[in-house]
Amino acid sequence: MSNFLLLTVYGLADGAILALAALGFVLIYKATRVINFAQGEFLLVGAYMFYTAFVIFGLPWILASVVGVLGAIVLGVLVERFVLRPLVGENAISVIMVTIGLSSVLKALVQMFFGTSVREQPKILPTGSIELLGATMPVNRVLVIVIAGVVLAAFTIFFRRSRHGIAMRAVADDQQAALTMGISVRQIFAMAWALAAVSALIAGVLLADLSAVEQNIAAFGLIVFPVVILGGLDSVPGTIVGGLTIGLLKQYVSGYADPGLAEVIPYVVLVAILLVRPYGIFGETRIERV
Repeated sequence: MSNFLLLTVYGLADGAILALAALGFVLIYKATRVINFAQGEFLLVGAYMFYTAFVIFGLPWILASVVGVLGAIVLGVLVERFVLRPLVGENAISVIMVTIGLSSVLKALVQMFFGTSVREQPKILPTGSIELLGATMPVNRVLVIVIAGVVLAAFTIFFRRSRHGIAMRAVADDQQAALTMGISVRQIFAMAWALAAVSALIAGVLLADLSAVEQNIAAFGLIVFPVVILGGLDSVPGTIVGGLTIGLLKQYVSGYADPGLAEVIPYVVLVAILLVRPYGIFGETRIERV
């Protein structure tokens, strides 16, 4: 029983980080219909932004977090303005290829400035353990679940209650109707990319705190694709359900079956969902007339 609870906590922590990373993917797709293949590199850049402020410049972690968030906002806006906006009206394949190229550029920039070696940084979250339901749980994993839950709840409230969040939902539903209501679609596009970069920054920082600041953080972002396919490309609640499901599946398979199989299971789920329900559990079904 204790092993099951431990795997559950590990799975929920991984799933919470996945949900944060997938949230940025869904935001971009909902607002702009762009599939961002550079989401993993957004996690990588976010982790190194925080590392630079926290370790290299020696700022307190709270101030380093603020600097990281501001840097992520600038990154998102610059990518939207100078990389994606010129491609408005181009076919989907062209845009996808550009995001793949963007992922390579971001990874190359990180390697150019920081190299490929693993960077250690002081742990932000406590590394002790607590007794929970008769099992010994790592405190940092429990706190990751709490922090990610708070951030996801804040994003949900923003989308449902704030003026800008409602405007983003309006643009996602119908761009032409939003334009007639006086909503600046270009500003919403830039906001979507900025918020996606911020969510990726938070996910990258949490992931780096659990492991280390390294290039493999970008590889973690690849698991975002099974998450968004499972939950639905245009569903914010789907990212939470998909992230937690994939995180738990990986840990249970690793603990009870084979660790190697655990690395494959997200993509098995991806194929199965595409065959059974291509739009995901919470995705909006669209009927296209040819």
